[in-house]
Amino acid sequence: MPIAAEVNRICADPSFRKRIVDFLLELCSVDTAIGAEALREGERRVFRRITDELETLSFREGRIVERPISPRIEHHPAYSIPYYTQSPLHPAPLPAAEAYRGRGNLLYCLDFPRSREGRNTAVNAHVDTVAPYRGPRIDGEFIHGRGTADDKGNVAAAVGALFVLDRLAREKKIVPSNRITMMFVIDEEIGGNGSLDLALDRELKERYDSLLVLECTGNRVHPANRGAVYFRCELRGSSGLPLSEAIVHPILSMEREGEEIRRESDHPLFPHRPVQTCNGILGPFGVHPSSICGEVRFAIRGPDAGREAGPVRKALEKGLAEYVARYGDKAGKKFERHYTWAAAGASEAVVAVHGSTGHMGSLPDNDAAITKWAYLAASLLELKHGRPLPLTLELLGTGGRESLVLEGAQGFLPTHAIDEVKRRMSAAFRRGSERFVRLAGRGWDGLEGTISFDKLHNDAFACDPGSPSVRAALEAAVLAGTMQKGEPPLGWNVSCDARLFAGEYPGLPVITCGAGRLEHAHSEGERLSLPELFQAVALTALFLVLETGSYAR
Repeated sequence: MPIAAEVNRICADPSFRKRIVDFLLELCSVDTAIGAEALREGERRVFRRITDELETLSFREGRIVERPISPRIEHHPAYSIPYYTQSPLHPAPLPAAEAYRGRGNLLYCLDFPRSREGRNTAVNAHVDTVAPYRGPRIDGEFIHGRGTADDKGNVAAAVGALFVLDRLAREKKIVPSNRITMMFVIDEEIGGNGSLDLALDRELKERYDSLLVLECTGNRVHPANRGAVYFRCELRGSSGLPLSEAIVHPILSMEREGEEIRRESDHPLFPHRPVQTCNGILGPFGVHPSSICGEVRFAIRGPDAGREAGPVRKALEKGLAEYVARYGDKAGKKFERHYTWAAAGASEAVVAVHGSTGHMGSLPDNDAAITKWAYLAASLLELKHGRPLPLTLELLGTGGRESLVLEGAQGFLPTHAIDEVKRRMSAAFRRGSERFVRLAGRGWDGLEGTISFDKLHNDAFACDPGSPSVRAALEAAVLAGTMQKGEPPLGWNVSCDARLFAGEYPGLPVITCGAGRLEHAHSEGERLSLPELFQAVALTALFLVLETGSYAR
């Protein structure tokens, strides 16, 4: 297709590339991490910077629209409670009317002449990130920093695609047709309240017949998303029950239930079965429910606990062997060693369990420190209750606490309903708690456990992979060099805002595609390849041309 050569020509222009890179660096220099103290102001700064770029476009048909978030979203089942609004002064999350006062999304609406050869379409990208904030820097062909892969790189790709269309139109290489709606949204990382507000707008829906959601897919086209639901487990102890020991079997029981759900997950768009159980936060360890925890530290106290060749070290190695047999050995690749053991006297040792961080969707390529810790701890508990040996295990930083909280996420496919997943994970948590009580020989009234699913709750979805819109996205990917001709599309390993629109409008072609890699998103080393960024610019521009029928006739 001749237009592909024109798009690639523009994307290879050094001045164009510099403009996009500088724009992305500016976006990433603003902290929009969920929970940031100045989140509202950060969003405004990012939107002002996007607006500055949009105002340079020559399209007379373009309108920039600032859209406040409506409090009505609070009553929708897909609404996610904004827990980041909690504070010592306000221990309960703020209601939507307060949480979103003075906040909203940014739209850019283009209304070109109607053409029967194409369809109206929309493009969605989010400006928020996970914590902690890390400023941007360039190192060779990579931009490092929070938001580069997820998802400010794709905000830059969306704006870059508009620059490409503008230049093609001015050079009379295309005839812009139909409607294009660009959506720059907030709060994707907590469950998508920004996109939910737009999805519920029936009048806005009249503007698009398909939707491209830009996310870190490695520029591969996905007509389906895995689902995910966040869980929060809390244990409260009485009668001296050690909570650090009590949480071990609930973790392992939920892991096993997640594996069973994965075994049952047979779907044609997900032959790779991307169903994960992510334990993201345990007490003071970890940063986000869907971010793999990279380290857990705990103390072991008891006779010979600090002896190099004693039974405690043997139990640790036994637990590690069981973990590696199930999840593989990634030591030396992602981290130096599985754990670091240090004696603190003859009767105490401190162990740091190491893993590697990333988005939960990258679990097969990373290593979960919380899950690994649970295997090590279970082996130690077997030693304690089997011999019996008077050992105690305590997660560092949890001593004296009345409760211990585990937060994480369970993935699932369209083969399973979200309510079924919640029910099964709840039952697994209870089974694990009951197992500990039996091992400890205490009455059930000595341990109180609760599990809730009040945060992110994303349903899985799949749209028609053979629809004209999906075919246009696949052709754009082939022309941009990110997929092979005839390569079948698969479902994405992750959940994102795409499912809100798919759930609200069954039959709507909702496609997920964009720059960035899952293994880098949410990680300590988040980064984006510059060649991949410009492939995303080209792919998005080509999709807009093909989908709207804007190619020269």
